[in-house]
Amino acid sequence: MPSPKQSCAAEDYWAQPEGVRAELIGGELWDLASPSRTHQEIVHELDKKLGNHIDAHGGSCKVYPAPFAVNLFADDTTFVEPDISVVCDRDKLSDRGCEGAPDFVVEVVSPSNPEMDYISKLNLYREAGVREYWICDPQRERVLAYRFATEAVMDAYAFSQTVPAEVLPGFEVNFAKIIARM
Repeated sequence: MPSPKQSCAAEDYWAQPEGVRAELIGGELWDLASPSRTHQEIVHELDKKLGNHIDAHGGSCKVYPAPFAVNLFADDTTFVEPDISVVCDRDKLSDRGCEGAPDFVVEVVSPSNPEMDYISKLNLYREAGVREYWICDPQRERVLAYRFATEAVMDAYAFSQTVPAEVLPGFEVNFAKIIARM
């Protein structure tokens, strides 16, 4: 598991060298590991599917795969880079990224630091006002879908099941189909 750099601020986050990815959480700067091919395949397919769904339904939401800076509380204290961010309030978008909580976030679990997605980010996203958060775990072949907009309901799905999104009506994904195409 990567170790954080202590006592950091927004200036430290933005001062990272080109190509170096990190997140600023609780005053600690966390280096992000390079994602695996499986991780990238899942993110790529979700990005396409989400964008196509929004376009087909005339939606105004925007989809941003990582790297994409999210100033989670819009106060320069917490910067995360979700694997997928869906932002429906375009007033939150700036040249820096997203200023506030995205509506829908997907994280693909990294084997090197699963606690970050399952615990730290879960709590941060709920507190910040993310409406829906999916934790996609390729090793366990499951997706946990947290729907904070409806009383923090969590549903667990095997990759072989179809996972519906609440924030984007009609959007659903069968992760086994994504994995089968790899």
